[in-house]
Amino acid sequence: MSNRIMMVDDHPVVRAGLRALLEADEGIEVIAEVGTGDEALRVLDELAASSPGLPDLVLMDLNLGDGIGGIETTRTLRERHPGVQVLAVTTFDAEADIVGALEAGATGYVLKDSPTEALIDAVSEAAAGRSILSPEVQQRLVRRMTSPHSALSPRESEILEALATGATNREVAKRLFISESTVKTHLVHLYDKLGVDSRTAAIRVARERRLIR
Repeated sequence: MSNRIMMVDDHPVVRAGLRALLEADEGIEVIAEVGTGDEALRVLDELAASSPGLPDLVLMDLNLGDGIGGIETTRTLRERHPGVQVLAVTTFDAEADIVGALEAGATGYVLKDSPTEALIDAVSEAAAGRSILSPEVQQRLVRRMTSPHSALSPRESEILEALATGATNREVAKRLFISESTVKTHLVHLYDKLGVDSRTAAIRVARERRLIR
């Protein structure tokens, strides 16, 4: 019996290449492909009301351009359709992306440049509900676990990601629906964890350590 797959990626050429790769395997059937998070949720709702129904697995890119991103799409998808597994398939290996996707409910996380055989295996494992991580992703999570004092919390990562776009403390507070004083408190902890004394240095060090993009 084939694993029924849906692909979510905002690049048509990438989707076409990935689809050709997957459908060359007789154990995989791609039943849908979309380019945005909003479209993914709409199509899944439609599939849920039709026959033969929902896919076993959604391959989720994290950067979906305009609209909701892959992490938020994953979170909403898993809330609406808990029986559908999600495998993050992306070019990003920053700690914030990995932790965010897994906390949102992704079963696994693999990089797009993974060998074909490894990607096919990841699809089969994730479709069955078994956790699967690229070796590079595993290494980042191990480092996070063995050095918890320097690991950023999801909120700290969000704040640092926002600051990296050039946002001010006030703009970050508004974007994340928290107070400006809360942002400043998080920054104190961030600076301590990263061993820096300015936001510019914090962003630089976080990128060097692949904590953020």
